[in-house]
Amino acid sequence: MLLFLLLFIGLPLIEIYFLIEVGSEIGALPTIALSILTAVIGTWLVRLQGFGVLMRVRGMMDQGEVPALEVLDGALILVAGLFLLLPGFLTDIVGFALLVPPLRHWVVGRYVQVVPVRGQAASRHQETRVIEGDYRRDD
Repeated sequence: MLLFLLLFIGLPLIEIYFLIEVGSEIGALPTIALSILTAVIGTWLVRLQGFGVLMRVRGMMDQGEVPALEVLDGALILVAGLFLLLPGFLTDIVGFALLVPPLRHWVVGRYVQVVPVRGQAASRHQETRVIEGDYRRDD
């Protein structure tokens, strides 16, 4: 609960501070233009990378594979787009960082390591059972 409170109150205050500091250095209109420019460039990059992930997901589904990691990759691209549309330089930095594919893949890998897959925790403590046998096909 405290984390959400800090996130929803602290983050906008930090963003306002950085906007005021940058605005005092370069002026109000260039600061607004820079914020709009980062939103436009970010939207273009999110769209480009989003279509790439969509094509990978469709290709995997056509091959009969489950595109679980690609879906997580797409979710991070969506979060990056949200951060890039929010006004502020701190959220823009986080948004552009999430658009770097190696960093995004690292985040997905960390998430997969931390969150257990359903049934994985129970089977981890049991030994693997192997049933060997022969079969014959009667037509």
